[in-house]
Amino acid sequence: MAEFKYEIVKELGVISEGARGWTRELNLVSWNDNAPKYDIRDWAPGHEKMSKGISLTEEEMEALVELFNARDEEDSFE
Repeated sequence: MAEFKYEIVKELGVISEGARGWTRELNLVSWNDNAPKYDIRDWAPGHEKMSKGISLTEEEMEALVELFNARDEEDSFE
């Protein structure tokens, strides 16, 4: 497996926390010295381990927010 580098440029917030202390977070992350992207994934305490996740460009994040905001109330889980 290839080595990779990452830097959490900005911690934007915790979405949820699991029973074992891992947190699902939204952060700005630079992968392999590239421009930071919005990143959603689970992190172990101290950010020493991570799960698989998804990274989104600024444009993709804007599209996701628009889709979320445009959903019908019927589509809500509440």
